[in-house]
Amino acid sequence: MSEPYTGGCACGAIRYEISGEPLAMNDCQCRDCQRKSGTGHGSYLSFPNRAQVKLSGAATHWDLLGDSGNAKTRAFCPTCGSPVYLTFSAMPDVFTVHAASLDDPGRYRPQMVTYRARGHAWDRVDPNLPQFDGMPV
Repeated sequence: MSEPYTGGCACGAIRYEISGEPLAMNDCQCRDCQRKSGTGHGSYLSFPNRAQVKLSGAATHWDLLGDSGNAKTRAFCPTCGSPVYLTFSAMPDVFTVHAASLDDPGRYRPQMVTYRARGHAWDRVDPNLPQFDGMPV
């Protein structure tokens, strides 16, 4: 078993530790991720079992609807504003963290690009990764 994935917000008020391996690591170029990141995409690790997540600190939550019509909840630190994690109403066991929130961001290894159709020419994600115009089913 590998070392747990650990991380949190910039000020340390929110912390997580996740045992187990992510089921996916992706760069998402949807408009919501562009706006959230302030750049061309967001980078995420999604873990399959929320029960393996140890979370401390109180996040502020913001719900929005994805293209599927299902709610996704963005969680960020109310003190420093750092985005930390996401949850999804349609997949309640999945827990997704922002790659930059990892204590060791070098553990992030993107496996795919989602919402490529909404990407910008100036946002050069790895062209060798599988690319999907939306969310793969």
